[in-house]
Formats: sequence, structure tokens, C-alpha cells
Amino acid sequence: MQAGHDKSNCASEVIARCQTLARFSEDAGAIRRTFLSPPMRECHREIAGWVAPLGVTSRVDAAGNLRMVYPAAKPDPARVRRFIMGSHLDTVPNAGAYDGILGVVLPIALLGTLSGRKLPFAIEVVGFSEEEGVRFGAPFIGSRALVGSFDEELLQRCDARGVSVRKAIADFGLNPAEIPQAEIGSDVLGFLEFHIEQGPVLENAGRALGVVEAIVGQSRWEFTFMGQANHAGTTPMNLRRDALAAAAEWISAVEQKAETTSGLRATVGTIQALPGAANVIPGEARLSLDLRHQNDEARNAAVDYLVRAAEDIAKRRGLRVQRNVVMNQRAVPMDPFLVSHVEQAVGKAGCEPYRMVSGAGHDAMIMAAKVPSAMMFLRTPGGISHDPAESVDAGDVEKAIDCGLHLLEQLAVAFEFQT
Repeated sequence: MQAGHDKSNCASEVIARCQTLARFSEDAGAIRRTFLSPPMRECHREIAGWVAPLGVTSRVDAAGNLRMVYPAAKPDPARVRRFIMGSHLDTVPNAGAYDGILGVVLPIALLGTLSGRKLPFAIEVVGFSEEEGVRFGAPFIGSRALVGSFDEELLQRCDARGVSVRKAIADFGLNPAEIPQAEIGSDVLGFLEFHIEQGPVLENAGRALGVVEAIVGQSRWEFTFMGQANHAGTTPMNLRRDALAAAAEWISAVEQKAETTSGLRATVGTIQALPGAANVIPGEARLSLDLRHQNDEARNAAVDYLVRAAEDIAKRRGLRVQRNVVMNQRAVPMDPFLVSHVEQAVGKAGCEPYRMVSGAGHDAMIMAAKVPSAMMFLRTPGGISHDPAESVDAGDVEKAIDCGLHLLEQLAVAFEFQT
């Protein structure tokens, strides 16, 4: 274990390195780094330079993931197993410097604090090529390759310029035919993702670190209320079939349902009224619905309730309503064994363990389909993320490094008999 002063310096270096990677962007004066864009190559080159002095070998797999391996104490390929840590290197437009990136840089710092000491298992740090879904409208391209769910449909998806995922991979100098080789096997012991919380829960609770016990399930729907467009000045209120008024009533029902259902998050994020003129009663209103809950039964019950509410409102107002499922993602519990060890390590780092649920999707939810997975959240000052104002506290990073070291020590003991 390193001295506290060294960990403090290490935390400062982590933050500085995140800021360094922020310079590799597709936009001048703002951060935007999408799947296999030219700045991603610069990012890979910079990070590979950091890990080489640590005795780490690095490569880029066929899905564009940066794979870095710190060897085990016993380098027998037939017996060595791996523990993976990592997160994503891509960003949203006008991003902050820490979402995803911190989860790659912090594990590299952990390798540095080992000072060459090897554990019973190898440690692989992965910088996932894509998680945000910005370029191709499909998230988790990087982690999907590791779990073997990278399919032909994904390869054929095109960006706004008509470039397919397949062509983007080839243009980057990689071979799409080799994507199956990126899949992890039975030698992987587990996966851990460090990530900023991206919300205000830890800050409001006065906690530096959070132990994620589950990632919420998500339902995304599209609703369209259809009435009759008509003149705003000549149509009496009692003879109107106003689609936007119906949508407004339904939005209130959405908010009320969320407020009366513990743990439910419900958002109507987009609304479009047609024909969209100030002096025309809207004949059509299109809305999105995003529902999230850690319990799939509760989430599905809320969906059913809001579908019925939309139908009742439409019927009472003499309208029709159409609905379409966009996404239905089950809740993903984190591995109890790893969660308990993360919780124990948080306590050893001098923090009171705090279990919480992630309201956003992460690579850990994809990895959990293949290997035991866990997440640790770091407090996000102001709860601000996906914005240039996104930040992290150096003291929290120091605590996370300390926690990570304790966790590796614990896992070395727990996994030694398996290697």
C-alpha cells in the first residue's frame, strides 16, 4: 500500500490525465469524441504511452477497444485468469472530461501504485470504444464485442454521413472479421467499473463513494395523440379535439405516477405539436416516455398504468392514441460477491459504505451478461454531467484509489485458489 501523500499525488495525476485526454476532440473548444474518430486514435496513443513503463502490453481489438494487460505473478498462459477494469473513451457532444474516461484512467493509476508487484491474476484495463450511442445511434458497441453480442445488424448501422460501422472499423485500420476474437472467455474472473455518479445522490448524502447494487431497467416508448386540427378562433372549447391538451393532461399523469411510486423515474423528454401554428388547434401531438426502475415488475406495472391512462384520456376527449415500444431493457443486478467486496473495500478506505442504484446505463450492465460485474460511483459535484462543468473532487479520487487497492488485495486472497 502506498503512502497517503503518494495517493494524493496519484489522484492529482488522474485528474490531469483526464484533462489531457479532453484535448483529443472532434470539435474545437469543446469535447466530442465518437466511435473510431481520428481523436480516438490520439487517445489510444497517449494512454498506451502511460502504461508501457508499467510493464503493460496494449493493443486495439477489432471493435476498437483499447485492451491493456498487466501480467499475473505466474505467467503460465494455461493457468492465468484475468480481472477486468475499465469504462468508455467516447463522449457525448459538448461533454465533460470525466464521464467514462475516469473509469479508464483510475485503474491505470492502480496499476502504478502496485509498483511492479504482481497478483495471482492478470489485470486487464479496457478503454471501450463506444458506449454513448452518439455516432451510430446504438450504444455499447465496445462492450458488446467483449460479451459476444456484436451482430451483423450492428455492423450495418450507418452514421449521418452514410458510413457503416463495418466501414468505420475498416477505415480505422481494423478487420471487422476479427471481432469475434475480442470476446472474453472463461478465464475472466470479473469486471469492475469506476464511474462518476452523474447525479446528485452522493453529494446530497454527504458520501464520496457509492457501491452500485443494480442498474435500473429502462422502458422507452413513443406516444402519438391524434385529434383534429382546426381554427383557433372559430372553434368553441367544448367542440375541440385538441391533441396537445390531451398530451398535457397525460404528462401530468406521468409525473403523478412517478411521484407516488417509490424509486420510479419517469420523463417525457420530447414533444412535438402538429401542424405547429399559433392559430391552429393541434391535431397531433407526439411524445417520448422514459421510465426507469430497479425492479422490472414495478417498471412494467407503471408502463401498463400509463398506457391505460393515455387511452382513457384520448377516449374521453374524442381522440385516438398510438404507441410504440422503442426500448425495453431489463434491470441488471450487480454480482453479490463483488458488491460485498467493493463495500468492504470502501469501509477499509475510511468511507461509510453506501449502496445505491444506477439510474443510467453503463458498460457494466452489458458485461454482467457474461461475467460477474460491479460498479463504484464517485461523487459528482453539483450532480452535473454530460456538460463541460462536469467535475470530480481530488479527495474523492484519492479515496477511490485507496478503495481500489484494498479491493485488489481482497480479490487476490479470494481468487488465489482459482488460479
